[in-house]
Amino acid sequence: MIRVLIVDDSPTMRALLSALLRDEPDIQVVDTAVDANDARAKIRQLDPDVVTLDIEMPGMSGIDFLEKLMRLRPTPVVIVSGLTQQGAEITARALAMGAVDCYAKPRGRPGELLSSDGGRLANSIRAAAATRGRQIDVRPARTAITERRGDIALIAIGSSTGGVEALHVLLGSFPADCPPTLVVQHINGHFAGAVARRLDESCAPKVQLAETDVKLLPGHVYLAPGNDRHLAVRAGSGLYSKLRASDPVSGHRPSVDVLFHSVAEAVGPAAVGVLLTGMGADGAHGLLAMKRAGATTIAQDEATSTVFGMPRAAIQLGAAGHVAGLGEIAGYALGGRG
Repeated sequence: MIRVLIVDDSPTMRALLSALLRDEPDIQVVDTAVDANDARAKIRQLDPDVVTLDIEMPGMSGIDFLEKLMRLRPTPVVIVSGLTQQGAEITARALAMGAVDCYAKPRGRPGELLSSDGGRLANSIRAAAATRGRQIDVRPARTAITERRGDIALIAIGSSTGGVEALHVLLGSFPADCPPTLVVQHINGHFAGAVARRLDESCAPKVQLAETDVKLLPGHVYLAPGNDRHLAVRAGSGLYSKLRASDPVSGHRPSVDVLFHSVAEAVGPAAVGVLLTGMGADGAHGLLAMKRAGATTIAQDEATSTVFGMPRAAIQLGAAGHVAGLGEIAGYALGGRG
């Protein structure tokens, strides 16, 4: 049984989130809290498996509370954020700090919301619970990348649960003139722009949301823009990003498998594929297609993965040419190791 504490200053939202979880056989809402002080006391008393945290609260803000919680009593946290620009920016910061996932506060009448959630909140909580008790060292390796392969045309990265924090570490190791890089991160589309901006502030390459039919340039990282379109690559007079609306693949839209399969076809041996932390198996078959096309393929190891599902699936398929800790992946991807 996954024991959950809901932290939100709105009684309506506390009731709604509780109702969304009421019929889940493996999830129990053990209590609710109205602010950071209330939450601190109840976390100490109840020791919940997962905390859902309203990021915009009076008094101590959710982000300040998250920082203290991660430092003093690490607990899996799902951020619950309003659909505002400020909420998106704070959520991106929280994910970089170690929050496991984010959930957009629903709008509309309670009855409509209960029927439209589709299990999204419960699935986020299950993913967060899978990280409980893990002590992850996500610091980048101190070894400098002294060699660079000159034949890398494109790097493709897939990530999910815990991926935003991992992307900050990995892309933070990339030089300003890195090969064109495409990223599919499973995240609510409302937060994708804020995540891209946050990464852009902390990384040497230019990080931006991907657009369709844009030529991919060195020194640029292109993040899939959200949950309505898949991101792929096509060849022309160079390489171009492609966004297309179609059904979810491997349970996701955007799907890492869609990106990786397109890279295998369009780029082949001049590509590098990286599969980072995440729940499920999205990206495993696509990484195998890249390996069969001659590309360099890398999966994050278990010791540094928040959730080892996606990398494990790729390793079991034989899709990973290298299995590496998060701090070592940039070296393998850019040709300095391996």
